[in-house]
Amino acid sequence: MKIAVVGATGLVGSEILKVLEERNFPVTELIPVASERSVGKQVEFKGKPYTVVSFEDAIAARPAIAIFSAGGSTSTALAPKFAEAGITVIDNSSAWRMDPTKPLVVPEVNANVLTANDKIIANPNCSTIQMVVALKPLHERYKVKRVVVSTYQSVTGTGKAAVDQLFAERKGDSSVDKVYPHPIDLNVLPHIDVFLDNGYTKEEMKMVNETKKIMGDDTIRVTATTVRIPTIGGHSEAVNVEFEEEFDLAEVTELLRNAEGVVVQDDPANKVYPMPLTAHGRDEVFVGRIRRDETQPRTLNFWCVADNLRKGAATNAVQIAEYLVKHDLVSAEAAAA
Repeated sequence: MKIAVVGATGLVGSEILKVLEERNFPVTELIPVASERSVGKQVEFKGKPYTVVSFEDAIAARPAIAIFSAGGSTSTALAPKFAEAGITVIDNSSAWRMDPTKPLVVPEVNANVLTANDKIIANPNCSTIQMVVALKPLHERYKVKRVVVSTYQSVTGTGKAAVDQLFAERKGDSSVDKVYPHPIDLNVLPHIDVFLDNGYTKEEMKMVNETKKIMGDDTIRVTATTVRIPTIGGHSEAVNVEFEEEFDLAEVTELLRNAEGVVVQDDPANKVYPMPLTAHGRDEVFVGRIRRDETQPRTLNFWCVADNLRKGAATNAVQIAEYLVKHDLVSAEAAAA
């Protein structure tokens, strides 16, 4: 199967190549794509070098699937051109997520919405992905009524320049370009993306709106505070969930243990709980600190962590591609338009 990776030289693009290789996705021909300034550069896949090509050359090659991780403006401009050529686009930007005509997919939660007619498929926000993977089995059993979530998000979510800023600050080097309005080392910033008129940030409203769309339930109320912290292993979230139905704590833990894509790490007596350090490089969502909220009925607290470059971006996109292949929703090569 011909596969294009658009934004192949970026932080997430590199991770997509790694995940495709690790999961042994059936790639017969890899087409790495990037902006004009990167055309001609090489990337490595399965030990072999591949030359980065232009968007035009990628469309002409007619891959079956193009996984985009090149930013919203690029996706807005180019994803429709790939789709018009019969290529199925899996887009990692925010460009298409809330478009009512485009599916927003986390495979463990709602892959069943996908059809062969979907030519642009949106990959959700990283912080939303890990939360809904954990919420899915609980929603099915107890029905989620309200979610209060606070995130602790890695600098890798901003990109390579943010990682460079963090480590430069740690060394006392002030020469690198700053991507944050304040120092990030030894600091936390309650500010991810731009502030909106309602006082929330765009990142916070993504979690609100995307959760409802992915879960297929507009009655779920979500309020979020998203925070950038000086870590690189993954995003962490403190989640408070109010249910319609009463729950049993042991059953909650068992539901999570049996849920696809979830690993329970919940042994406080032995100081076992999810951390970015141990989630780094993994594809699962790790859940722990599972406990009842003692201030109101039918309400649960839990802590979840996932590698935002893996499950929060690259792995989720590849899992969507795997689902498309498994269910014969794409052909091995795009048909001529």
